Amino acid sequence: MDYLKSVVPTQILSERGSNLVVINPGSAYVRIGLAMDGKPFNVPNCIARYHTGKPNVVDQMLNTQVTTNQHVDRERAYNTAASLLKIPYLDESSSGSASRKFMQMGRIDGYNKPSTTKKDTVFTWTDVYEDEQISPVASETSADKGAASATKAAPDVTDTKDASESKRKYKKTIFGEEAMKIWPNEPYCIRHPIRRGHFNVSPHYSAQQVCEDLTAILDWVLLEKLHISNSERFSFHAVLVVPETFDSREIKEMLTIVLGGLRFNSAVVHQEGLSAVFGNGLSTACIVNIGAQTSTVVCIEDGVSLPNTEKILPFGGEDICRCLLWIQRHYQKWPQIRTDVLAKPIDMLMLNQLKESYCDIREGEVEAAATVHSYEDGMPAMPHKTTLTSLNVPPMGLFYPNLLVPEVFPQPPREWFQDYENMLEDTWNMDFGGGGNMGLPMWDSFAVSPSKPKKEEKIGLAEAITSSILSAGRIDLRRKLFSSIQLIGGVGSTKGLVPAVEERVLRTIPPTEAINTVVVLPSRTDPAFVTWKGGAILGILDFGREAWIERQEWMENGIHKGSTKKYKDSFYIEGQAMYFINP
Repeated sequence: MDYLKSVVPTQILSERGSNLVVINPGSAYVRIGLAMDGKPFNVPNCIARYHTGKPNVVDQMLNTQVTTNQHVDRERAYNTAASLLKIPYLDESSSGSASRKFMQMGRIDGYNKPSTTKKDTVFTWTDVYEDEQISPVASETSADKGAASATKAAPDVTDTKDASESKRKYKKTIFGEEAMKIWPNEPYCIRHPIRRGHFNVSPHYSAQQVCEDLTAILDWVLLEKLHISNSERFSFHAVLVVPETFDSREIKEMLTIVLGGLRFNSAVVHQEGLSAVFGNGLSTACIVNIGAQTSTVVCIEDGVSLPNTEKILPFGGEDICRCLLWIQRHYQKWPQIRTDVLAKPIDMLMLNQLKESYCDIREGEVEAAATVHSYEDGMPAMPHKTTLTSLNVPPMGLFYPNLLVPEVFPQPPREWFQDYENMLEDTWNMDFGGGGNMGLPMWDSFAVSPSKPKKEEKIGLAEAITSSILSAGRIDLRRKLFSSIQLIGGVGSTKGLVPAVEERVLRTIPPTEAINTVVVLPSRTDPAFVTWKGGAILGILDFGREAWIERQEWMENGIHKGSTKKYKDSFYIEGQAMYFINP
């Protein structure tokens, strides 16, 4: 205690955070870094593997076609948003309109950095070759032995400086942003291990492959970014910050990856909602996490997650990007270029930057003069100047989900959600009394069972926030939560989103509720990194480490409670992820 009274915060960070690695996996990005660092590395959560078959197989069995009913619903949702924003309807011309116009000028090329030189940043496709050092004797032998196969595997490219000692071949794996910039005709299979908040398990992407790819991505970040070798990791501990969308099996697989594949000494699990509260220095708040592919809402009271308030929405920032592209094409504002966000991930990077730079929720017509780039096969990026229109409509899809038509991924096999370690049923009937679940049995308030994923709700963001808070119970707690809303995630920094949320949530509160104030609190740090920062704080301040899982114990016996009793029901691990249950 004397140490805690005399120590300064920076000293705690440097002493206790130097061997803590905080890992926050998401659908589009994985945030990872040392707890003592101010900001994590934000790496695209994808991997490209060399493939001799069909080139650039992204995700199998994608349904990206908009049905007739979806198109009608989308147009109706657009007109609803247009009436609120006081802009012309979808099929009306803006000429002669009396509404205000906001014109923005700018340039966009897929990079989130202003140009600091006179010349624009030159886009280059990822170099997929690496030099293979061979001796002259070995090169002659190999050339005589398998010239035909070598010619088929890689083009005839040699180092001009020393052709006798080096030969170029395809890289076996490419990670992060470089994987997203691979020329589509190159023989690589781009994989995304996490999709829509869950492991991307499908008939064409097995659970074993998903875990291997996640392990490879995290291992690459640890080696290349944090410079932590395999031999050094036993002296490091991991704080795993998982999304609310993860079910118990996915959490356990992540623990196996961290403790088994990456060989950390120990690990602890926290959920993003709880970590976000600590990341902003609060104790009670309604956490609204708007990610790239999913959005979640959950209420936290005094450092305790309230399970019955959890809402999962199947849309995010990438859906806003696709909506932006659809609107520009409808108004014929998009250049005549082949933009395919699924076949060419670089196009999604460009659209995401467009969204972050120009989308703004406010009344009146919002337009922007921008330079978009086309990334055609085998050609350098070509600039195209255009005027983008209706830039305030795409983010309104958060409140009117019919505007956002997400792509459909194949559902994981039903066996994926079956956890065969759930041997006893007694834990499903344990009454913890009081606390966040208002005296209900511990898991009765969960919209999930061992054989199905967590339930997604197709409602707007305002309705989800209101429904979540009204599920919290006491009227005093509801008032406090309505005045303590936190917007986190990459989309949380969208211009104009805060007043839009406050206004629309206030409208959705039933008249019978004696609540007339809705406040969105400003984030103290970058909304995209709040959950990671909270995980770092939780790891540093956890002096007792009673909930930490040791590597040897996990690999030998699986989930444990304390030191002797094995968890018979793996859903207890979600209880651990939610920190504590009130007595």
